Amino acid sequence: MVNVADVESPPPESISNGYAKYTRFKELTSGGKAVLYSCFDTNLGREVVLKKLRPEFKNDKIELRRLLREAKITAQLQHPATPPLYELGQDDHGNWYFAVKKIAGFTLFQIIVSLAKRESAAESHFTLARLLSIFIQIGDALQFAHLRGIIHRDIKPENVIVGMFGEVNLIDWGAAKVWGMPYDDGDEDRAHIQGGTPLYMSPEQVLGHRPVDERSDIFSMGIVLYEMLCQREPFRGRATRETYDNIINEEPIPPSIAAPHRLIPKELDRICLQAMQKNPADRYQSMRAMVDAVEHFLENAIARGTT
Repeated sequence: MVNVADVESPPPESISNGYAKYTRFKELTSGGKAVLYSCFDTNLGREVVLKKLRPEFKNDKIELRRLLREAKITAQLQHPATPPLYELGQDDHGNWYFAVKKIAGFTLFQIIVSLAKRESAAESHFTLARLLSIFIQIGDALQFAHLRGIIHRDIKPENVIVGMFGEVNLIDWGAAKVWGMPYDDGDEDRAHIQGGTPLYMSPEQVLGHRPVDERSDIFSMGIVLYEMLCQREPFRGRATRETYDNIINEEPIPPSIAAPHRLIPKELDRICLQAMQKNPADRYQSMRAMVDAVEHFLENAIARGTT
């Protein structure tokens, strides 16, 4: 709700265009090398999200490069399904930060959990048609990024926020790469060499192949679509090593068999399985092609009255 006082206040005696304009800091994350804050921009009377490195990493050249890269990549993605970047700057102690739009809503992960629990409100609201609409919006944002040479590399339900009016935002471009961008020296953790979260990584990410391309994001989107349909991940193992082995070697159970109570159409089986082919050459070769397949299915299902 907009506060009248925030938009009708008289001009201040002085104004700061720097870090001093931010107040009401509330930490949103508690781990990692960077921290996210919700804070209030007193100049414009709005809440924003601010990201900066934790003090102990202030002078870490690799982490600073990653933070600045994320800010600059986010600034290039002026798309309805990506959060706009408001500012890049330094605080009073010289720490770099960037500010982005604060997005209200639920993560796709929270929605999937509600569906898995068979919550009636979630099941009535997030019909198959609505879930596929969310997927299409994610795919549109990725297609926009891919056409600009940007690979997200960390597609997962936690990085998708669905707003109150059905709007979708794909967030956290911290693992993203631009074609031709060098890899970080000294980064030996396989889960970070090629970006990504283990459950949603492509085989080429797991194997450390360089470089990955947009087909790696397509593999991850196949996993996300599978999870939206089944409320379970296709490659989860008892430990990270087993998950990696499953991604590289195991064929996923078709969604209609993995979740028979969901009555998943066979055409969606085919779309998921094609996106998750081990060989990138056997997948959809563009995000547009995968989105087109989902849109074609949805249009036909609506015409038949089966969604």
